[in-house]
Amino acid sequence: MQYRYLGNSGFKVSELVYGNWLTHVSQVTNDAAIATVHAALDGGITSFDTADVYANQAAETVLGEALKGQRREGLEIFTKCYWPVAERGANDTGLSRKHIMESINGSLKRMNLDYFDLYQAHRFDYETPLEETMRAFADIVRQGKALYIGVSEWNASQIRAGHALATEMGFQLISSQPQYSMLWRVIEAEVVPASQELGVSQIVWSPMAQGVLTGKYLPGQPAPADSRAANEKVGGSIQEFLKDDLLTAVQNLKPVADELGLTMAQLALAWTLQNPNVSAAIVGASRPEQISSNLGAVGVKIPAEVMTRIDGILDGFAKFDPALMVSPATRLC
Repeated sequence: MQYRYLGNSGFKVSELVYGNWLTHVSQVTNDAAIATVHAALDGGITSFDTADVYANQAAETVLGEALKGQRREGLEIFTKCYWPVAERGANDTGLSRKHIMESINGSLKRMNLDYFDLYQAHRFDYETPLEETMRAFADIVRQGKALYIGVSEWNASQIRAGHALATEMGFQLISSQPQYSMLWRVIEAEVVPASQELGVSQIVWSPMAQGVLTGKYLPGQPAPADSRAANEKVGGSIQEFLKDDLLTAVQNLKPVADELGLTMAQLALAWTLQNPNVSAAIVGASRPEQISSNLGAVGVKIPAEVMTRIDGILDGFAKFDPALMVSPATRLC
């Protein structure tokens, strides 16, 4: 495993972060989830990402169980708050001081932890003053409940405003967690330049476009029975990538991967890690062998001419518009 600094800090994370967004509880049994976490640990992954909303709190519980007995100081554990979980009362959503404080206390209890290494705002909250949100995060850091603060799916102007307040309040905003892959490049025009200027780096989710960039979805054919797209519980958000012309273009990446001695999944992960503002890519898995294979992306350097070829293959299919990065306009949506 290789490590990279997260933002302008002394905090390092593994280049691959194990995440349990759509797998734990929703897609696999708890025993299978624990087995994949142990495969990640065996492969040198020490950074783990979850959120209270994943599987309606249960994903945090499973991850905490899977990590039990590990040396806490040797792990980097991240979670997030914003969305409602369990209850949907007036104060059960967003980034108010009340919801943030109750959310982190609940997450710590579920995972049986004293602190999180990184606590993240899962979306931007347009209904709560940003000063209130950032002051709550400042207090969480001072209380020792989180060591660092990050955001997820905030646009460039929101990151700038949050970073300025964090600096004023004496703590660090060090990370952004956006969707990013060969097919979803909306952070490149604005978020990445702003983040580089401010000393913020990216922990990217869906680097394989929810599995589409592995090549397992074939044009004109039904989704494999054991795949995410075939699972009614978790398959809805993948549909935008399942158009036949896009899937045909993705198949044209296979010769590129073969030339580099990589699987298509490894190529997709390695591609995201070529971006100097990306500190880590989040990977999920339903089977331990998937994690073991993903580790082959660590340390790979893709030649510039190959990166250009990839751009050509996916021309017309990749999304670049920064406006596609949107947080909910209202909390209860």
